[in-house]
Amino acid sequence: MRGALVRRAEPGHRGAVRPGPAIMGAVDNSHYRLVIAAAQAAGPCPPGQEATWGRRVHGLTVDLHLIAQQAKQDIERLESARTFIAFLEKVEIEESSRRGLLTLRLPSGESEPIRTEQKDTDRGHALIERARSLEGRWVLVYRYNERKTGQKNQSVRMLAHLMDLGVDETVPNTTAKKMVLQEAGGDVARAQQAWTVAGLPGTGPVSVGQLEQAREAAREAG
Repeated sequence: MRGALVRRAEPGHRGAVRPGPAIMGAVDNSHYRLVIAAAQAAGPCPPGQEATWGRRVHGLTVDLHLIAQQAKQDIERLESARTFIAFLEKVEIEESSRRGLLTLRLPSGESEPIRTEQKDTDRGHALIERARSLEGRWVLVYRYNERKTGQKNQSVRMLAHLMDLGVDETVPNTTAKKMVLQEAGGDVARAQQAWTVAGLPGTGPVSVGQLEQAREAAREAG
């Protein structure tokens, strides 16, 4: 174990132990940070219980790694999701699939269904409960398409996230700009023109009505 630990005398920290090259070289920075976070969560190591404490830190490190992976997937899904505004009318459980089935009413008056993951999954359960808490409210819907099993050309509209638009029914400025850009097919100049035509502000929240005007202008410009 020679070289695994390096002891360095620091002012006010006599005998402080720092990880040396052998330890730092064995784990990359991201994993090392997870170990540190896990050790902090586990708390101080009781004297004589190093082995038990080490197993606790190891287990927490693995848990944190899995949480980080899931969070990364969820963020990527949100980044690529299509967003739109709708009034959440009803939340049910679909008997055949055990998925949450949301009935959404678009500003145009059209009805659109969207599904969650299965109720018995952690993510599905969380989205269903969130949707139930937002029934009867205007929401910002994050949607992605999931390909049907065994059917290459068919997909199901799936819910990635719901954001409550609040009693004033407004959308954050950056989110509104992203939605207009989506409506413009990624054409920045067309999106900017639609934004200007609708008279939307450069900063600050945007009302549902204002946003729909800008999206309509983007569609018409195409």
